[in-house]
Amino acid sequence: MSTETLVGYFGYGSLVNRQTLKTRYAHAIPVRLKGWRRHWQSRAAGYLHYSGKDIALLSVHESPETHLSGMLILDQRENLGEIDIREKGYDRHRLDPNQLEFGADIGQVALPRELFIYVGKSDPGDQQKSQLLQSYLDTVMAGYLSEYGPAGIDHLLETTVGFDREVIADRENPIYTRAIRPDEALALQFDALLQAKGARLI
Repeated sequence: MSTETLVGYFGYGSLVNRQTLKTRYAHAIPVRLKGWRRHWQSRAAGYLHYSGKDIALLSVHESPETHLSGMLILDQRENLGEIDIREKGYDRHRLDPNQLEFGADIGQVALPRELFIYVGKSDPGDQQKSQLLQSYLDTVMAGYLSEYGPAGIDHLLETTVGFDREVIADRENPIYTRAIRPDEALALQFDALLQAKGARLI
C-alpha cells in the first residue's frame, strides 16, 4: 500500500485500545514518543458534562525528559476527517517523526509524510475540579495492558499528571461512548491502582 494514501497519528489514551478504532486503518504500531507527557485536562465548555461538572480527559504537553509509550495508527487519508470528529475536543498538530522510537517488530512498514498528535483544547475553568470517568480510565488502562502488559499500566500512571481528583463510577452505565468494560478481577485491580495514585471514586 502506498504511503501517499496514508496519514499517521499517535495515540496516548483511548486510541491505544484497538477495540476503539473504528476506521479501516492500515497499521497500529506500538511506539515510544520522545518529549511529551500526559496530563488530565478539562474539556472545552459543552464537550462533556455530567451533573453540571466538567469532565477531564487525557491530553499532552511538551516535556523534554519524558517518553510516552503509545500507538501509532497509520490510517487512510480519507478517514482523517472522521478521526477529527472523534477527537473534536482536540487540535491536530504535526508530529516530528524523529521523536518516534520503534521496536524491532516494525518490519517493512514505511511511514507516511504526515504524522499528527491530538492536543486537548484549553478550558479556562478550574482544572482540579474537573472529574475523571471510570469508563474512560478502564478503556485506556485495558489498552495499555493489552499492548504493553502490566508494565504498560505502570508507565501510564507514572507519566500522567493529575490523578488526584474525583472519579465518577460509571462502569455500569458508561458515559464514555467508546467504553471497553474489564472483567471483575481486572476492574478491581484498576480501581486499586488508581486509588493508590490519589483518585477518589464517587
